[in-house]
Amino acid sequence: MQLVDQDNIEKRILYYISKMYSRNLKKAQDYSKLNKCIGILFIDFELKKLKEIPKYITKWNLREEDYRKIVLTDVIEIYIIEMIKVEEYAKNSKIDTWVKYIMGSEEINMEIVDEDIKQAQKVLEDISKDEHEQYLADLREKYIMDMNNIESTGIRKGIEQGMVQGEIKSKKEIAKNLKLQGVDIEIIINATGLTKEEIEKL
Repeated sequence: MQLVDQDNIEKRILYYISKMYSRNLKKAQDYSKLNKCIGILFIDFELKKLKEIPKYITKWNLREEDYRKIVLTDVIEIYIIEMIKVEEYAKNSKIDTWVKYIMGSEEINMEIVDEDIKQAQKVLEDISKDEHEQYLADLREKYIMDMNNIESTGIRKGIEQGMVQGEIKSKKEIAKNLKLQGVDIEIIINATGLTKEEIEKL
């Protein structure tokens, strides 16, 4: 589940499902022993690439570019669930009930849901200590990587912003010098990309 958009969610989900896929092959086993892995990503923000898709669950796998019906393999599947779209597109189907349950929706009454969800709740409560410890270890690793990414993203955006501001300042200095030399304003516009209004204010 990802609550904050850090501009790299596609790479992150591929990283985690690839790690899960490779982990299920034990030492000295051949590739036929690899099990199918399904990644389910809940996001609480709008993913621009999915903006025009009129549903809240999208399924992704490896397909041929021109022959979209041909799937290379089904051993890896990714489902992206956009939580901000659930209320708009949910139709009260079984999958909708599951999604709302996982989201912790207050609309779900655990006393009246079907037996599958009740069983899932019991399994969740009875999760083994080893699995729980591994889960916590994964969460710790994810937290560290998230913090590093937030820091690097902030630095990168700061540098980009500084470069843009520096470029604007440089253009204004050039425009100012050309204006002082009596160069025609249309030439200054073409040379700097500034607007007529911006040049007149210099």
